Amino acid sequence: MHLRFYNHERILGSGPNATVVYAVERRGSTSGAGFGNIIVYDNLLRLGVETDSPIIGRNQGMGVGSSLAENSGLTNCQLVFTAGKYNGSSLAVQGLFPVAPLETVFERAITGGTGRFRLARGYLLTTEVRSTSTTLTGQLDAYITFR
Repeated sequence: MHLRFYNHERILGSGPNATVVYAVERRGSTSGAGFGNIIVYDNLLRLGVETDSPIIGRNQGMGVGSSLAENSGLTNCQLVFTAGKYNGSSLAVQGLFPVAPLETVFERAITGGTGRFRLARGYLLTTEVRSTSTTLTGQLDAYITFR
């Protein structure tokens, strides 16, 4: 199974409407990837890249600055579907999230799921496709198998 959707983030430090915040700020970093930092997030999942595209869920999780070089962090998140065909289901995702330029593709593991995604395994490819001074939009391609 292949699913594509978009993560809409209000970036760290973008003001009171930010969807990414520090839980622990051990070292200053514009990306949150400072070694020892912990961020939490609750981003919108939309069907498309546009900000008025239908909301289908949320990307809720945390990231830990786990690289001494401060160029990546470990993420652990749930893609929680709140509308459409997969409403009430979720996918569990974990892996490294690099600090990288737009259009860089990186992979994280799908380690499980609930509802329609029970016993899911697979991988999630993420490509950051749009950036402004306050927002970051990522294309998420989930490739899922079931055991």
